[in-house]
Amino acid sequence: ISSPFFPLDSSWDAAYKRELQTFQDIGDTGEIWFGEESMVRIIRWLEKHKVPLDSSVLDIGTGNGVLLVELAKSGYMNLTGIDYSPSAIQLSEKVREKEGMSNIKLKVEDFLAPSAELSGFDICIDKGTFDAISLDPSDAAGKRELYVGSLCRVLKPEGFFLITSCNWTKEELLNEFREGFEILEELPTPKFCFGGRIGNSVTALVFQRK
Repeated sequence: ISSPFFPLDSSWDAAYKRELQTFQDIGDTGEIWFGEESMVRIIRWLEKHKVPLDSSVLDIGTGNGVLLVELAKSGYMNLTGIDYSPSAIQLSEKVREKEGMSNIKLKVEDFLAPSAELSGFDICIDKGTFDAISLDPSDAAGKRELYVGSLCRVLKPEGFFLITSCNWTKEELLNEFREGFEILEELPTPKFCFGGRIGNSVTALVFQRK
């Protein structure tokens, strides 16, 4: 993931510069946010609901692009990844080349101010980018509103939005995306036990744009 609001010399871009160097040195793609199971969860949902393989998919805050590679391996053909960090896009390009997935499109984009051509997607996926926005010390609430507005612009009516979060509960996410979206499904995530109470450290939801 990367934050679409921190300056480019921030910790996000610096982290991806380090991961890019590591990949060039030893071929390691770096951090997989939320782990492998989060990617499997997304792909299983798409397959279960027989989402056509030619559906246009946008990965918001693609990071190292590994999710897109896994989607391509599962047969999805119309894949786009965006990230605010140029180093993240450089890394994802290297990963794409290594895997021979030339059909994956990658772009440096600020999702809070998306370019005009970023539109008409059937599916949008977020694994942690909305979380990163939520941590912004400068007007996080305003940034979240911009995010929802951008999502409405880039996602087709009746399109699907799959979000994985470690900052927000189901109820909080329902509130954040109440304008223009309806909940379809909560996806199972690992549970933890603390002080005798059972909870989820990760929330994964599927919304549909109205």
